[in-house]
Amino acid sequence: MIADRQPFVAGARDEGPTRPVTPRLMRGVYLTLGLGFVVLGFIGAFLPVLPTTPFLILAAACFARSSPRLENWLLQHRQFGPLLRNWRERGAIPMKAKLMALGGMAIGFALFWFGSHPGPWLTAAVALLMLTGLIYVFTRPS
Repeated sequence: MIADRQPFVAGARDEGPTRPVTPRLMRGVYLTLGLGFVVLGFIGAFLPVLPTTPFLILAAACFARSSPRLENWLLQHRQFGPLLRNWRERGAIPMKAKLMALGGMAIGFALFWFGSHPGPWLTAAVALLMLTGLIYVFTRPS
């Protein structure tokens, strides 16, 4: 949209690519989503069946559109920052995270299987969904 562009000012320094201007309402939506994803990510750091990294990747993407300060905080975080920066730069997932995803999914499937005694179709559907996720994770660079 034309209204989203920065005005041209003669003699102004070119600071490189500028971020698109996001309307205030959408910034609030992205900020709320980002905070929610951070909460889910931190919960996932302590629960084996809830992933951490995908939620933090989503949070960083939301913060990029709403709050550069929170995006920077997340990217500079001692524990999660390197994972997020590697994802942004190369789409990389460390082998340790891949193995944790495998372990978490195995535990999750075992809890699903023994806790609910599903029929064969539901078992196959859940197994296929989890295998699809694992294939995606293990095909990313380390």
